[in-house]
Amino acid sequence: MNPSVNAAQPGVFSSALAFCSALDAAGAIRAKKISSLELTRYTFERIERHNPALNAFVYQLKDSALAQARQADEALARDEASGVFHGVPIQVKESFAVAGQPCTWGIRSLKDARPPQNSAAVERLLGAGAILLGATNVPVNLSDWQSYNPIYGATNNPWDLNRTPGGSSGGAAAAIAGGLGYLTVGSDIGGSIRIPSHFCGIYGHKPTQDLINQRGHQPGGVPGLAGGSTLLAVAGPMARSAKDLLAALKVLGGPEGAEAKAWTWELPPPRAQKLGDFRIGYVLDDPFAPLAPDVRAALENTLENLRRAGARLTPGWPAPAGSGRFEPAVMLETYRYMLNAFFISRSPEPVKKALRAEFERVAGPAAAEALGSLPYWQEQIMRRLEFRALWQNYFNEFDVFLSPVAFTVAFPHDHSEPQSARRIATAAGPRKYSEVLNWMFAASLSGCPATVAPVGRAESGLPVGIQIMGPIWEDATPLAFADALALEFGGYSPPPGFAS
Repeated sequence: MNPSVNAAQPGVFSSALAFCSALDAAGAIRAKKISSLELTRYTFERIERHNPALNAFVYQLKDSALAQARQADEALARDEASGVFHGVPIQVKESFAVAGQPCTWGIRSLKDARPPQNSAAVERLLGAGAILLGATNVPVNLSDWQSYNPIYGATNNPWDLNRTPGGSSGGAAAAIAGGLGYLTVGSDIGGSIRIPSHFCGIYGHKPTQDLINQRGHQPGGVPGLAGGSTLLAVAGPMARSAKDLLAALKVLGGPEGAEAKAWTWELPPPRAQKLGDFRIGYVLDDPFAPLAPDVRAALENTLENLRRAGARLTPGWPAPAGSGRFEPAVMLETYRYMLNAFFISRSPEPVKKALRAEFERVAGPAAAEALGSLPYWQEQIMRRLEFRALWQNYFNEFDVFLSPVAFTVAFPHDHSEPQSARRIATAAGPRKYSEVLNWMFAASLSGCPATVAPVGRAESGLPVGIQIMGPIWEDATPLAFADALALEFGGYSPPPGFAS
């Protein structure tokens, strides 16, 4: 959609402006069809109107944002635009440090935590001219596919307020889907960008591992690891268009601090631009993570549309060297081991002590993650590297790999404990809550980039997205494919009830 301003009545906007892309909003500001101050005020008006139902924002920075917007307009009048998102209102996930603002990760004991400086991601977006509106909700310790916590409460899905927007970047996805800002940054270790994007019908990008520095993405917002690699976790953009994701990635990506003394980064161009020019592999369904019927139908329709558009589609997982057969469930277990070991390592010492005692008493599936030896950890790391090599070889023959994001559409709120006892209802029967993770493993464990793009809606009217995995360090390729999908079949659409 293109933003428009009623020339006879400056400051009176069409409803399309609320849902246009960040780049279109930036273009309208540069063309002086609208000022940054007008757009920022308009966005805060929408937040005031719609956030009570969504509970997406956990804090707002109205005074500072309006001051930033005035400064952006003054700079533009001097022909001094500061970057690609000059004057555009954005938000960030609460887990990214903003100097002097809450960075609790939903953890009650961190309610009063105030980081002394901005995270790397926030610094880069502000440096590109963006106007920071505030921050959005998360689950406790970013450890759920729902976004609720004892500090801020629960966030609702704009497509159905009785359902979750996903997690852990659920507040971010709900705000973008509802037209309460133009761009955001989330994080992803177990689908925390991808699943909310799928549930809310927006675009999200899990970048190549370690492409975006994560300094300041720590509980409490402390500099922490100074952006060092966790082997799985990434930061990445979320928006209403794939072009916005690409522009944001160019802002967010690349080295920082000491690393910047040694190397620079440039995003390789996409391998193709038109759907018919991409070499496409896919797996639509698999016994290790079967789809609910409504999700399968929407994705089958997407593949059929691609075939009619002349795309070349080849089914199947990557083929290992020799005569072996790729077993996704086996690699899923390696991913789960590394993921759970990461979360256990970050737990407070009393929690770790209790877990160790419990697992020594009763061995369970997670015992290895709490009690595993360094040699066992190294064995899993080697399996991870072999898995990465498998995908690098696959992408010598293919440009993108399509798969589901999750077996289900957005599901009703369920805050019962423990999480392991939760079940998700589908037309084919109830499913384990933990299975939401299953389609996340390939991109996370390999470190490859993965873009989620909306491709339609289920019979219920809820959004369905598709996951587009690409070659490592070639993030522009899945992003270009997502953009080509939108050009051919349409992309984001506003949820009902949020147009005004």
